[in-house]
Amino acid sequence: MATKSKAFRAAAEKIAADKFYTPAEAVALAKETGSKKFDSTVEVALKLSVDPRKADQMVRGTVMLPHGTGKTARVIVFANGPAAEAAIAAGADEVGGSELIERVAGGWTDFDAAVATPELMGQVGRLGKVLGPRGLMPNPKTGTVTPNPAKAVEEIKGGKIEFRVDKHANVHFIVGKASFSAEQLDENLNAALEEIVRLKPSSSKGRYIQKGSVSTTFGPGIPLDVNAIA
Repeated sequence: MATKSKAFRAAAEKIAADKFYTPAEAVALAKETGSKKFDSTVEVALKLSVDPRKADQMVRGTVMLPHGTGKTARVIVFANGPAAEAAIAAGADEVGGSELIERVAGGWTDFDAAVATPELMGQVGRLGKVLGPRGLMPNPKTGTVTPNPAKAVEEIKGGKIEFRVDKHANVHFIVGKASFSAEQLDENLNAALEEIVRLKPSSSKGRYIQKGSVSTTFGPGIPLDVNAIA
């Protein structure tokens, strides 16, 4: 089994044993434990008390991070005509109809988000096996199936993130870069937490957020105090 790097161990030593951190404390500590060689991404993982196998307990949504993600998302759009032209003007990285669909069907997934107009979803639907496992399938619930793809592109590139509970009832999302100020990271994290709490299924019983952690790329997890969240 691979051993942890010296940098990882040094970062882990900054995390107090048996302590749970408030969101503000966690993101401030994440800045300290991030890599000194590159601008680490700050990530969050939450364990929810839901059963993803039940449709009424599937937690999925989007949120605009007040300070963005720190990266420019690569967005493709399945559209034709004026909608396609508007998407290009909005900054979409790739726009097209049947040709783009065939390209993705062939296995190309070098993008962070996909948007589609309603009239093309009949064709885009067959890309489920390619896009579904990667969380890239356009969905009207997240605003990525829309007659106005230009707006969707602007929002995604402006810092809109999508989250979805996985089969183990975990939710993962990013809240920015270690180069952000602690205040910016805290505001981004709280915006995401507020939306996830708002989407709590009525059928979910007991403590909704059971545990959570904040970490940076390749960094140790910083345990969150769930009592400070919900």
